[in-house]
Amino acid sequence: VQLLESGGRSVKVGGSLRLSCTASGRNFDDIAIGWFRQSPGSDDREGIGCLSTSGYEYRESVKGRFIISTDDAQKTLFLQMNRLQPEDTSVYYCTAVPEGDYSSCLQAYDMNYWGKGTPVTVSS
Repeated sequence: VQLLESGGRSVKVGGSLRLSCTASGRNFDDIAIGWFRQSPGSDDREGIGCLSTSGYEYRESVKGRFIISTDDAQKTLFLQMNRLQPEDTSVYYCTAVPEGDYSSCLQAYDMNYWGKGTPVTVSS
C-alpha cells in the first residue's frame, strides 16, 4: 500500500483544516486505515483515529473535534480537524494495515504502511 498525504499548512488557533491521504495498491475493504501524528521533539507517533471493518475509532483527546471520512471511489481518506490548538501542531501521517493483521489500528506498532507525513502548525 502506498500512501500520500496532503493538506498540511500553518493555521491560526481555533481554525480548521482538512488533510487528505490517497492510497494505492489495496482497496479500502481490505485494510484498516487511519491517521497518526508526531509532535515536535517527540519520538512517539500517537494514533488519532482510524477506520476498519469494526467502524471508526478515535483518540479520546480529539473526539468531537477531528472527523475521519473516506471517498472510496477515489481511495482517499480525509481528516477534518476543527478548533485547532497549538498542541495539535505535529506531522500528520496516514497509515494502513491489512485487515486481521493488527490488534488496534490506533497503535503505531500495529501499522504496516506509512506515508511521509504532512506538517501542521497551529499558532496564535
